[in-house]
Amino acid sequence: MQTTAKDLRFNTKELLEYVARGEEVIITYRGKECAKLIPFYKSNRNEKADELFGIWKDRKDMDDVDSYIKKLRKPRYK
Repeated sequence: MQTTAKDLRFNTKELLEYVARGEEVIITYRGKECAKLIPFYKSNRNEKADELFGIWKDRKDMDDVDSYIKKLRKPRYK
């Protein structure tokens, strides 16, 4: 579905209902596409909340994030 920024301003509830049904809504401003509303789905992955990722994931000294942070902050509280 495509709509204008003015429609977004005045008909937000209806547009969010479209998105809740799984539809994508493209917002145009002065005839040009500028934004897209898409449904938000929570991740179903079973990952630890404090698991490191990216360039830090292969570091063996950071297996337990909480203890690593405590070790870093320990000199502050002597």
